[in-house]
Amino acid sequence: MKSKKAERRTKVRRRIRGSLHGSLERPRLCVFKSNTSMYAQLINDEKGETLVSSSLRELKKYKNNLSGALELGKDIANQAIAKGITTVVFDRSGYLYHGKVKALAEGAREQGLKF
Repeated sequence: MKSKKAERRTKVRRRIRGSLHGSLERPRLCVFKSNTSMYAQLINDEKGETLVSSSLRELKKYKNNLSGALELGKDIANQAIAKGITTVVFDRSGYLYHGKVKALAEGAREQGLKF
């Protein structure tokens, strides 16, 4: 049985995904948070493929906190710019745009990614 918080996030996530769609020119920047790590990936929904991905586990030296999320945003933006991607659609996956999700977005914007 899911908790009320998880059910709420699932409903919001479905609503968000109904209006967002990533393409090769403007992929979807998807965020996932777990208790131990945080993950971000750029997805081309037209082909159903992941273009770029990164996580705090890959970065290893950062903890699952605000500073780690900021560095994750910078890392995903650097990888995207190296592949020639400058604009993305931000998919917060049902999480509130607050705290770690906001820090990840700000880190990506600092490196030149446009939402």
